[in-house]
Amino acid sequence: MIPQVNRYTYIFPDPRRSSKEGLVAWGGDLSTKRVMSAYLQGIFPWYNESDPILWWSPDPRLVLFPKDIKISKSLQKSMKKFEVKIDHDFESVIRACRNVRINKGENTWILEEVIETYSELHREGLAKSFEVYYEGELVGGLYGIDLGKIFCGESMFSIKSDASKTALVHLAHYCLEKGYELIDCQVPSDHLKRMGAIEMERDEFLDRLEKSLKK
Repeated sequence: MIPQVNRYTYIFPDPRRSSKEGLVAWGGDLSTKRVMSAYLQGIFPWYNESDPILWWSPDPRLVLFPKDIKISKSLQKSMKKFEVKIDHDFESVIRACRNVRINKGENTWILEEVIETYSELHREGLAKSFEVYYEGELVGGLYGIDLGKIFCGESMFSIKSDASKTALVHLAHYCLEKGYELIDCQVPSDHLKRMGAIEMERDEFLDRLEKSLKK
């Protein structure tokens, strides 16, 4: 589903001119229109509770072409024990992504205002979740923004081995089936690189984003 929102409802500075770290702007709010305007320009919010809202477009960008997802033999075997659903319980997924980090003593940008905004985007059909269950219990999943031909992955969690990997594999298969061009993984991660993600120059990513939106 291509977002039915004017790309320039909110105009951000040109991300191509930001630093390698990718900080494009700060401030504003998390209204659904502002957030979608950001994603449509290759920008996403990411900040700590004590910070103003920070808007990013890093260089390089980590992306995953759905056809390049890597599934080890052990993962292929492990996946059989899970049940995977799509858009079944979005809010539980985003809250679990937050709580797993808090329980580890890590900082998280998934604040209540973030949960509220992304849950509203889900109700509008602009955000999706993939849920992984084991014996009826939610044990892993991921969520992100759907731009029609590009899926912007936001966060994932796992409380059972291979649960988040299973969610990512099902996302890749979903994207292949629906004709998505790539999965935006945002910032470099060794874990995601082992699953097939690669680094892409920001300019190339933004070019691909613009072309996909024109389609």
